[in-house]
Amino acid sequence: MIPHQQFLLHAVLVLSSIFLVGCVKRSESDVVVYSALDEEFAFPILNGFERRSENQTKIIPKFDVESTKTVGLVNQIIAEKDRPVCDLFWNNEILHTVRLQKLGLLKPRSWNLPANYPPEMVAGDGSWCGFAARARVLIVNTEVIDDPSQYPQSVDELADPKWKGRCAMARPLFGTTATHFAVLQQIRGKKPTLDFLNAIQENSVILSGNKQVATAVASGQLAWGLTDTDDAIVEKDRHAPVAIVFPDQNPNQLGTLRIPNAIAVLKDAPHPVAADLLADYLLEPSTEERLAMGYSSQLPIHPNSKYPPRVLPKESVRWMSVDFESAGDDWVSWSAELKKIFLD
Repeated sequence: MIPHQQFLLHAVLVLSSIFLVGCVKRSESDVVVYSALDEEFAFPILNGFERRSENQTKIIPKFDVESTKTVGLVNQIIAEKDRPVCDLFWNNEILHTVRLQKLGLLKPRSWNLPANYPPEMVAGDGSWCGFAARARVLIVNTEVIDDPSQYPQSVDELADPKWKGRCAMARPLFGTTATHFAVLQQIRGKKPTLDFLNAIQENSVILSGNKQVATAVASGQLAWGLTDTDDAIVEKDRHAPVAIVFPDQNPNQLGTLRIPNAIAVLKDAPHPVAADLLADYLLEPSTEERLAMGYSSQLPIHPNSKYPPRVLPKESVRWMSVDFESAGDDWVSWSAELKKIFLD
């Protein structure tokens, strides 16, 4: 072989070896997690899984950012569907997990759950499981409304003219507010829910997120608003003059909506064994108890979870009956209708 041919052959072999090394998959001991739950809450729990495995399983996390909410991670999973990167998706709500289910991107699996686990918190095909919920509540400024008998008691009061300009809601295009109205649309029908949203848009102050609603009420800028328990309890813990109302508790009303975190393993997860182990770990009662003890005071769903979060009232709460899978039907056209109201 002449010298220049030897050089070319050597160059080809070097380049081939670099390419092959770059294409070698990470070991099955790795697991890639996309988490919409805030890093400050999710990371210690994920780190606990690493410690339990004596660091034989390494978690590679990607966390959501506030500006895109859950939608950013979901869109990334969809964009990567032909070459998945994510093994396990930890969503801090449920609607967009259902979107992934309906696109066929999640793996049906058997969850290690007791027989009395709430059935609405598990996908019909086993592709996701809900746990550690937040409730949709009313936060009331007790100095602006100093008589408890005058506190609002229903989400429907967002459209009541007596509160015009004095109550608030987050724009229902993302997160739990989007989930809330998708659920109402499934229960009440599309037109009544759109009529309700138009009335809210005319009557209420529309803010960018649930946290902004809670802080505006706590500061006295507004009398009350619709938010999540985690944002409301932060203001209460700060000793702001606020009360938390679990709405729609009368027998003729829908009950309070609770929206769970959701765990799902991707159908073509690169590391399915490690992902399954992590999924089972996250669904243990101890995970919910840690989230309940934290300052977000999340609501355990597992029947064997023993720690009562401080955000719950002393009296029992009547929860809304929900079919999350039906609520996620036709999200694309439903979200287009929402944009007409809240963006046009």
